[in-house]
Amino acid sequence: MNLASYMKDRQALVDRGLNRLLPAARPLKLHRAMRYSLLAGGKRLRPLLLMASAECCGTPAARVLEAACAFECLHTYSLIHDDLPALDNDDLRRGRPTCHKAFDEATAILAGDGLLTFAFELLARCGRRAGDRRALEAVALLARAAGSRGMIGGQTADLEAEGRRLDAAGLSYIHTHKTGDLLTASVECGAVLAGAPPARRAALRDFGRRIGLAFQIADDILNVEGSQAKLGKKVGSDAELRKATYPALFGVEKSKRKARQELQAGLKRLEPFGRAAEPLRALARFVVERDH
Repeated sequence: MNLASYMKDRQALVDRGLNRLLPAARPLKLHRAMRYSLLAGGKRLRPLLLMASAECCGTPAARVLEAACAFECLHTYSLIHDDLPALDNDDLRRGRPTCHKAFDEATAILAGDGLLTFAFELLARCGRRAGDRRALEAVALLARAAGSRGMIGGQTADLEAEGRRLDAAGLSYIHTHKTGDLLTASVECGAVLAGAPPARRAALRDFGRRIGLAFQIADDILNVEGSQAKLGKKVGSDAELRKATYPALFGVEKSKRKARQELQAGLKRLEPFGRAAEPLRALARFVVERDH
């Protein structure tokens, strides 16, 4: 398949959906800040994985668009807060000033809060199309993946690990929860909203878990070897902050092998889906081989 064409088409669908769904009324400054960060571009990987998963289970991408937009809203909230001075204190995101630099710190906090809350409003709307039970399950999935036992828990562990040398288990915990849980939930949510049977949903969940870990390992490597121009954010910041990363613990080459191993294990879980899973396979390879 032509991945570039597939991604361009689905990214445009998500961007149009976000622009249409996101409020632009009062309070104007808050909504400008929310739009500034949300519509700044990006790979839209989580929405793409959700839509590809739904398609893999026989449901068109347009039928899960609100859910896809919900995941992008929540992801963008996490980036706004992650960039704040109290956390990573970053000045650049997606090639332009971070939200707290473009506006101010208080507005950035509130913009993140607004996107987090709006994500659940969008996901709840899916009940009109997917059925109340499926929408309720999707809300629960996203809440757990984003909460203290998921992304926020991983972020907390990441902060606590700065300046310390972790073992493999500690590093795996951070990566699994800080990044992997939301990616896994995006894949599983697509299956839930499509009404996939338990065996297929379990296979897609495990695929998502493997790809989530591969994504974070690749991100760690790009922070060492990547180009700031392509990434749109500072490189080398992990080493400056003495963050726990795969290259720091295992070295770059061993980290690359681990990412490829997770990719192959994830692809194996897609075998029962045949050609219907080709977009998911292509996105998984992109996760490991990307340069931005």
